[in-house]
Amino acid sequence: MTTFADGGKSLVGYVRQLTSADLGPLESLLRSDPVSNCFLDARVRGAGLDPWRLGGDIWGYLDDDALHSVAYVGANLVPVATTPASRAALADRLRMSPRRCSAFVGDREEVLDLWRLLEPAWGPAREVRDDQRLLVMDTDANIPHDPHVRMATLADMDVLLPACVDMFTEEVGISPVRGGAGSAYRDRVAEIVRAGRSFVRIVDGRIEFKAEIGAATPDACQVQGVWVAPELRGRGMSVPAMASVIRLARSAISPTVSLYVNAFNTPAMRSYASVGFRPYGRFATVLF
Repeated sequence: MTTFADGGKSLVGYVRQLTSADLGPLESLLRSDPVSNCFLDARVRGAGLDPWRLGGDIWGYLDDDALHSVAYVGANLVPVATTPASRAALADRLRMSPRRCSAFVGDREEVLDLWRLLEPAWGPAREVRDDQRLLVMDTDANIPHDPHVRMATLADMDVLLPACVDMFTEEVGISPVRGGAGSAYRDRVAEIVRAGRSFVRIVDGRIEFKAEIGAATPDACQVQGVWVAPELRGRGMSVPAMASVIRLARSAISPTVSLYVNAFNTPAMRSYASVGFRPYGRFATVLF
């Protein structure tokens, strides 16, 4: 049996919004798997449990007052360590409000089951990517590195920003600068550059490759936004370029580097295997 509690106590499983008093148990839960939980772990390390700074709320499933599962609800919905029982309880609570996230992202089983429970209330998805492979590296690549790949600087923004827009549009299917959002998106890209988490290959003023670290903790970081100029694709550029990204990220950011990729993207899967990535888990993404 599952019950709900708003600040009260229950002797059976219940769901409530987490507060600063829950920070310790939440950190322990997230850091039990720093690779899979990198996104939310990074958010919590930077913002604590302040919803405004966090960019969303975190709902927890507790049993005998012990935290067992959570779901972050912001621009993305990210379940962590959920079980069938906790997903049912979280879905019961979440469907009380309209959907405000633009995607579900996380462990495949958790995401797809939570979406099954919430779809009747939150409506159809635009796309369901139901088989994404979470890959990891904790050593430098044992292949030649591309010496032209380096950390980006703000001086690169004029050539970097169009590549970021192209990559996002190709990957998500919607332009990040639509509806007058161009200034905010530029600020986000610049923030990543200033943090030393953007990597580029620029030759004669033309950007040929780029990748970013989207989330990072002292334990692990996650690569996102890998892009090769369309006219250079299929020439093997991405393998040595990614080898350089791994080396730079491991030396300056985190010792373990991960990314996730659609299983049907055979060329990308081959390239990442050539770099030295190994399978770690399976993700899924539901897009709205």
